[in-house]
Amino acid sequence: MADLDFDLNVTHDEQGRCRLTLRGELDLATAGRLQQALAEGGDDVLLDLRGLTFMDSTGVRALLEAAENGAPGLRIIAPETGEVRVTIEETGIAPLLPLVAPEERS
Repeated sequence: MADLDFDLNVTHDEQGRCRLTLRGELDLATAGRLQQALAEGGDDVLLDLRGLTFMDSTGVRALLEAAENGAPGLRIIAPETGEVRVTIEETGIAPLLPLVAPEERS
């Protein structure tokens, strides 16, 4: 069943690098889809969170687990503003995540 408040788009570039683009709400109902996509993404994954509008503690845990146990080439683009950025900053996880600027694709 599709989640109306969540979308996960998976693309690969010509070098085979995976890009996961999230939109909507990353929460208990949707974190499993992210974890599955990360597991299937390979060693070089760019995770774009700029389309997220909400993230609960389950989403925070999924990001921390991905950073700790995920792809060695994991990079995360966080939103510059908004509720998800506040969650990342206020939970103190920002230094634990491999955050990159949007223009850092390689």
